[in-house]
Amino acid sequence: MAAVGVLRDGRMMGRLRLASQRLGGNVATSTPELVRWMTAMQAQDLSAALWAVGVRVPGAGITDVRAAIDSGTVVRSWPMRGTLHLVAPEDLRWMLDLTAERLTRSIAARHRQLDIAWSDVEKARDLALDRILADGPISRAGLFKVFDAGGQPTQGQRGIHLLGSLCRHGWLVLGPLAGNQQLIAAFDEWIPASRNLEREQAMAEFLLRYFRSHGPATLRDFAWWTQLPLTEVRQAFGHVRHELVEVEFEGTSYWLSPDVAALVDSGLPGGRAVHLLPGFDEFVLGYTDRSLVLAPEHSDLIVPGGNGVFKKTVVAAGKVIGTWALQGTGPAAAVVPELFDQARPLGPAAQAALARAAQRYRTFLAT
Repeated sequence: MAAVGVLRDGRMMGRLRLASQRLGGNVATSTPELVRWMTAMQAQDLSAALWAVGVRVPGAGITDVRAAIDSGTVVRSWPMRGTLHLVAPEDLRWMLDLTAERLTRSIAARHRQLDIAWSDVEKARDLALDRILADGPISRAGLFKVFDAGGQPTQGQRGIHLLGSLCRHGWLVLGPLAGNQQLIAAFDEWIPASRNLEREQAMAEFLLRYFRSHGPATLRDFAWWTQLPLTEVRQAFGHVRHELVEVEFEGTSYWLSPDVAALVDSGLPGGRAVHLLPGFDEFVLGYTDRSLVLAPEHSDLIVPGGNGVFKKTVVAAGKVIGTWALQGTGPAAAVVPELFDQARPLGPAAQAALARAAQRYRTFLAT
């Protein structure tokens, strides 16, 4: 594919990402379709993850998204970075095959501190599967009782590391919801059909789907997102670069799908759009360099004190311009924005767009 060329206006980069992420223009029609398109969606905060889907699927209510998780048409697990994500069920195993070994090596020292040997992981696996295959999905607290009773202590983070190991190796997976928690299921029962890809094929698919759903982005963005080695990423990229378009901004090469790149000439949506995004949204967290959509001087305002907890963001025309919160409950609940620049209030059109976004969120919670 030929390069689009050099972009001079940084505001276009954020709007292109909105289009790639199904936040403008072409939209998804269902939760499974959206999650499959996004490849993986940050989901350590369940309520945020539900809205991250809802904001991208017109007409979806919270019950629709929860139903997709309950039915297993969307799964929530740790496919990469040791962080929970929503993924399509058929994709999880090949993602784990790519990423699990590197993550396991990175936490080996912690496992030694917790006195977790491979034999302990195998014992925990047998205990978990014996219980789940006999009686069905189990809560985390219930599973930890099984571990403790079977001679695998769970105190001091030992239990969560055992659980993480069993999920990374494809023996367990988070299953149906129980309130705001998820029960733990046997992987092969909850996900009866998995795609099996050779490593080279899996790397190529991961790259292509990331750039289609997150572009414009860089190879370093993808390497950070997956925690896969940049050297291997660069090698694999040669197999897919012909299916993508390159655009240069401030001397850096970014990659995106031809369909989204074509919007630069045919009409890029989102110039008047206002979105209320959840905390931990892929629009912010899907890249190692967030400066294209979030001014560096405002970073501390969405992650106060660098505590790792990302606030909900107000996005206007592809830029993060503030944070927001829901105050009150039920019909009286109100979206309250807090803009970074109080001296520049939103104009009438943006205020109307914000009001529509707020109503959309309240409707999502109520349906």
